[in-house]
Amino acid sequence: MEQLTDLKAILHSKRANIYYLEKCRVMQKDGRVLYLTEADIEKQYWNIPIANTNCILLGTGTSITQAAVRMLASAGVLIGFSGGGGTPLIAANEIEWLSPQSEYRPTEYVQGWMAFWFEPEKRLKVAKQFQQQRIRFMQKVWANDRELNNEGFSLDNPDINQALSHFSAKIEHCQDVSNLLLIEAQLTKSLYKIAANQTKQKDFVRQHDSIDDANAFLNHGNYLAYGLAATTLWVLGIPHGFAVMHGKTRRGALVFDVADLIKDTLILPWAFICAKEQASEQEFRQQCLQNFTQHKALDFMFEAVKQASAEGKDL
Repeated sequence: MEQLTDLKAILHSKRANIYYLEKCRVMQKDGRVLYLTEADIEKQYWNIPIANTNCILLGTGTSITQAAVRMLASAGVLIGFSGGGGTPLIAANEIEWLSPQSEYRPTEYVQGWMAFWFEPEKRLKVAKQFQQQRIRFMQKVWANDRELNNEGFSLDNPDINQALSHFSAKIEHCQDVSNLLLIEAQLTKSLYKIAANQTKQKDFVRQHDSIDDANAFLNHGNYLAYGLAATTLWVLGIPHGFAVMHGKTRRGALVFDVADLIKDTLILPWAFICAKEQASEQEFRQQCLQNFTQHKALDFMFEAVKQASAEGKDL
């Protein structure tokens, strides 16, 4: 039992690593989790620091042993299966997450969530709260990130300022979630247009199955954000089905709600910038992970969910 406690010593909100692996075998060896790659001459083993890892995506050509899954679960690491490049394999739009089976997660957060969730008016208030927090996070990051500012993603950009102000003003007037989803989609569409203009990418259209770099990077980066959201909810013990915005019948919908807190801020602009620079998939992924760490994305997601849970019964 002491060993399991040690593996979870680092809070999930402070963990630094997300792995995407392909064409390798993940296994347990000498009390560590390793992945084995087939080099031209000999096999090579690489260590995965599981106590400092949030989630692992297994892409094409991968396998994993039962012993490795047991150790990953002991450390609270989420395991996801995807297609090549992190593009999901299941239904082309979802990753099937294997959550570590622990009954000793906290109960206070799910109880706070349930205090408001069964009342539509209160769910709508939390959905609006999430959207306002999303805007504030974007304003904070885009005001201070020098690299983004150099690429034109700055609050000094009048188009960006107008889009955010327009959306923020409309949020409080929404009478139902459908209306909120509509204006949220309009904001994202505006941000796509701004990003395409800033990076000189003409005729961009958001299509999940498109093969152009910007669309592919958006898909890839969004699923990294879903990994952070799934980690946040699992650690706090809140089931993915209790969404406030994306629909009560959509599988894993709360993951999408929480991921939306950071997606447009940290994924969207870099998908276009990296496409313009003809970056590789690995380079884009490293940029996303650097963004998550630099701007403390997990800390922000944890605090947003915890705040909604704590305030839920008082709405």
